[in-house]
Amino acid sequence: MEYLVTMITHVPAGTSQEAVDDVRAREAAHTRELAAQGHVLRLWRPPQAPGEWRTIGLFAAADNDQLELVLQSMPLRVWRTDDATPLTPHPNDPGATRDTGTGAEFLTTFTIHVPDGTPNEKVDDVTRREAETAHEQAELGHLSRLWELPRDSGASRSLGLWRARDAAQMQQIVESLPLYAWMEVVTTPLTPHPSDPAT
Repeated sequence: MEYLVTMITHVPAGTSQEAVDDVRAREAAHTRELAAQGHVLRLWRPPQAPGEWRTIGLFAAADNDQLELVLQSMPLRVWRTDDATPLTPHPNDPGATRDTGTGAEFLTTFTIHVPDGTPNEKVDDVTRREAETAHEQAELGHLSRLWELPRDSGASRSLGLWRARDAAQMQQIVESLPLYAWMEVVTTPLTPHPSDPAT
């Protein structure tokens, strides 16, 4: 099972730089071990506030308990809080081996609100066209992964990992999606993490 984990690190005031450097070095080494074991799949840095340490990770574990053991084993956990979200495969997911694109990476969270009274035939048509467009974007190297998120107040939610030239192109891609008129979209630009297994 895959999980998206947001990790926020707060180094206690007065901690020496030597201690910080030691924990970070042990964290990097242990992350390589976890990646070799198949638990750490990807790591990114989202936009940071001044002085903030925040990492987004894609993890794999058999269940919530195993994920917690993996996260507890990481040296930075002594200073870190983790927020894990379980991910389930989306029917339009290109698959874990499909990431062949280039360019900057982005995460998108889509929340779908189908207007009341929309005929089922229209919903089916837009959903079919959305699947076709997702396949096309994957073939173009833009859509890397797609997951379903836990529902929020009954609304359908999904998480996408994309590649685009820049934020403007990413916005164009999002607006081209057939479901766009029914979506709330949050887009997060990502930068590579030094310990990302993909690098």
